[in-house]
Amino acid sequence: MPHRVPRDDVSTLKTLGQGATVYPRNVTPGLLETFPNAFPDRRYDITFASDEFTSLCPKTGQPDFGTITIRYVPDKLCIESKSLKLYLFSYRDEGAFMETLTNRILDDLVEVCQPHHMEVTGDFAARGGITISVTATFVKEKK
Repeated sequence: MPHRVPRDDVSTLKTLGQGATVYPRNVTPGLLETFPNAFPDRRYDITFASDEFTSLCPKTGQPDFGTITIRYVPDKLCIESKSLKLYLFSYRDEGAFMETLTNRILDDLVEVCQPHHMEVTGDFAARGGITISVTATFVKEKK
């Protein structure tokens, strides 16, 4: 008998499948949406990578470009990918250092989905001849 895949609960999703996409111009954590993890008793990894991340240098206003990679082990909730794309896009006009951006992204994602483990890495293009890679990590405390 074939294994039956559980039906995903999409009832709370507002962004996915909607007509024209509105791209925010300010950092907006409220854009992040989640859906119930169909396998909450199983430990497995989810990885997102966005190679179109942009922000601004807080001193010069010059654009910074990078790849944001998010790896996490979900608990009860998973992050919906289109809402994540819009959230990351909301950093486009944000003036902040790469270290700050990477940690803020981690904090916002942990708050919305409460994973077992999450790692956010920002690999940023060279500025002044130096590349920078920042990794921020969260591990849920065991009860």
